[in-house]
Amino acid sequence: MRPSEQTPGFSIGSDLPELPVDPSLGREPSVRQLPVVLASGGGLEGRGAGLRGQLVDAYGGSQASQAAVARGLRWLMAHQLDDGSWRFDLRQSPQCRGQCRHHGTIGSSTAATALALLPFLGAGQTHRDGEYQEVVKKGLYYLERRMIATPRGGDLQEGTMYAQGLATIALCEACAMTGDDALRATAQSAIEFIVAAQHPRGGWRYVPGQPGDTTVTGWQVMALKSGQLAGFEIPLPTWYAVARFLDSVQADDGSYYGYLVPEKRPTTTAIGLLCRMYLGWPRAHSPLLQGVEYLSKTGPSPNDMYFNFYAAQVLHHFGGPVWDRWNGQLRDGLIAAQASAGHEAGSWQFVESHSREAGRLYNTAMAIMLLEIYYRYMPLYSQRTFGAPP
Repeated sequence: MRPSEQTPGFSIGSDLPELPVDPSLGREPSVRQLPVVLASGGGLEGRGAGLRGQLVDAYGGSQASQAAVARGLRWLMAHQLDDGSWRFDLRQSPQCRGQCRHHGTIGSSTAATALALLPFLGAGQTHRDGEYQEVVKKGLYYLERRMIATPRGGDLQEGTMYAQGLATIALCEACAMTGDDALRATAQSAIEFIVAAQHPRGGWRYVPGQPGDTTVTGWQVMALKSGQLAGFEIPLPTWYAVARFLDSVQADDGSYYGYLVPEKRPTTTAIGLLCRMYLGWPRAHSPLLQGVEYLSKTGPSPNDMYFNFYAAQVLHHFGGPVWDRWNGQLRDGLIAAQASAGHEAGSWQFVESHSREAGRLYNTAMAIMLLEIYYRYMPLYSQRTFGAPP
């Protein structure tokens, strides 16, 4: 979720089915921009205890980074409400009641709860396994209760498609990690709502059917990817339409992306490139190489966790020296910025205009997920193999 945003390996095949395209929607995207086999790349298996340590070592984590994750999860647990939810306004947390500064003002408990659940899931904590089982169980149950059944699927918007995307990711990841049949219907219904809410030109924005912007679209694409990892079939026309939307906001043949129109912006470029990776761009594709170079030269932000969240995923999937350099700066900066005193201990707060409304809960969840980057998703392009220790 980006508060108040006003600006900002899949296999590659050769035989795509022909789909009818409304000429008013622009040209049919090229083969290289479209998914062919939306398969197992970028999976969640690295979150398991058997692989997590290997991936931390392999991709640039450290004991200090994982200790920071543990402190962050404890802080999140301490700010969960009795009904299983989290709130951006920390004054509503019975254990905090304003002891932590920089409370948020966004009212969506659905978005706050989903955002807080994602770091637990990223660390391999589910409602069936791990030391935070009850925390995760209560949070997932809260999301299930918040869902409104509609003819279009399960509505979790609470006023914005940002919340729909976040909550759907949390539900689908929990479903994928546990195989919980009881959760499956809820997660699938949330996916169906996203598919139905897509604008004909391929994007999503604040409300269903609205012409898209890149930031809201990014969360929905991540939700669809999570649904695919949980075993849900995403309609191929949905992916074709995503590619058309990306075409409409791309610059320089897809190396850069804007918010509503083609531009060269760091955050929306990171979002656009991640979506292109999910849609099947090969690692050696020239616009991807150019975009990765741009993100690499931009470097991690000391304050903007939203940019870091997407850029880190792109560069981690891409791998190599580019990721090694970027990760070192990001990792060490996050560890140093974590609060260590009082009720704020284990949390983060950054001075950045877009995060003020969401506050400390948002910044903490995003920072934890960045320090989980080594194992949250398996790298799309890596040829390395990892196995459970004997």
